[in-house]
Amino acid sequence: MALDRTIQPAISPMKPFRIQRPDTCALSNGIPLHVFRAGSEEVVRLDILVRGGQWEQTQPLQATFTARMLREGTRSYDSGRIAEALDYYGAWLDVSSSMTHAILTLYALRKYFAPTLRLAASMLREPLFPEKELAVVVEGNRQQYLVNREKVEVMARRRLNEHLFGKGHPCGRYAVLDDYDRLTPNVLRAMHERYYGSANCTCYLSGRVTDEEVRLLDEMLGREPWGCAGAAPAPADRPPVTEAGRHCFVHRPDALQSAVRMGCFTVGCDHPDYFKTRLMVTLFGGYFGSRLMKNIREDKGYTYGISAGIVSYPFRNVLVVSTQTANDYAPLVVREVEHEMERLQTERVADAELDMVRNYTLGDMCRSYESPFSLADAYIFLQTAGLEPDFFTRSQQAVLDITADDVRDLACKYLRKENFTEVIAGKKCAENPA
Repeated sequence: MALDRTIQPAISPMKPFRIQRPDTCALSNGIPLHVFRAGSEEVVRLDILVRGGQWEQTQPLQATFTARMLREGTRSYDSGRIAEALDYYGAWLDVSSSMTHAILTLYALRKYFAPTLRLAASMLREPLFPEKELAVVVEGNRQQYLVNREKVEVMARRRLNEHLFGKGHPCGRYAVLDDYDRLTPNVLRAMHERYYGSANCTCYLSGRVTDEEVRLLDEMLGREPWGCAGAAPAPADRPPVTEAGRHCFVHRPDALQSAVRMGCFTVGCDHPDYFKTRLMVTLFGGYFGSRLMKNIREDKGYTYGISAGIVSYPFRNVLVVSTQTANDYAPLVVREVEHEMERLQTERVADAELDMVRNYTLGDMCRSYESPFSLADAYIFLQTAGLEPDFFTRSQQAVLDITADDVRDLACKYLRKENFTEVIAGKKCAENPA
């Protein structure tokens, strides 16, 4: 039967969908391995998580540069040879550091997985932290720091975290220029010797994975214990020391525009209200059709874009609203954000708007779990956040179950303007208090 293109296809609401779980085992030395076998391309991705990040470092930048310097030379390969080999084999490798973990990520063609994995294993197990290469990397990052610290969005983000967490807290302490001068090979070696080892690792393999890739991983990283002697202890909570007051202004006399950032502590990912609160925040400012975008961008024309979202930190989350605008408009933006908070607290959301946000959220979830690599990302998030696998199922169900009354009740609990700290970074104007 021919398709009649004059008739609109029926629209059906999304139903709960199943999210693939990994095959889980352990390498011979006990390293946990999670495998996602999916995809049709001859590509695999390896993620190696090392428990120990910025939360545990003894000085600023230590964790970041320990991870960054892994690719700058090992006992078996110098930095030039590492770069040439990755280029020759068409591989891509990145090493990063978060609050609680260092993460090495390798994308490789299946047929070249063995030589590229050999490089990655050498980086993890036998880095040299050569002084010459460290000086070059530090200098490049120092120059980038000098550029970034003049940006109003960076000023606003740092000031908000300093205010909420306190300048002595890992989430509120930021590097200063002198911290770059205190980085030495010995400082990085100390971090590596304490945290990098088989007892402190977890591996994720995703893509068109076969038994051969698992065998190679076991051969190069799993045959015997290596590195640090034992697993690092779980991170301990460090309560924030929030500054008094709600209003902060960072003066940048030559700023062409101001950065506005508003934030407060909110529910954690394990809280019963979290899933529905996340959808309420999406409706408020988490997608292009949100309340904040419609009012402040489309109606008032104060900014090109404004967003709201929940940012996860160890042990607590922060609800953040952020945008940039003309210096004179910054106080008006704050006023309109607070107005939209009050609207959600007092006016019932229309069913059509709630359905749109619900469908957007479910569609976004589908995109987040549609490939083996995005599935690996999702389960890495679970591990780093300390959450259970049923997190995804409960998240879907909350989106399907939420009502307009739920949105109003949650706004009354978590969008109270008196709980928000307001930071404006930019040029002082008549309405911007010093």
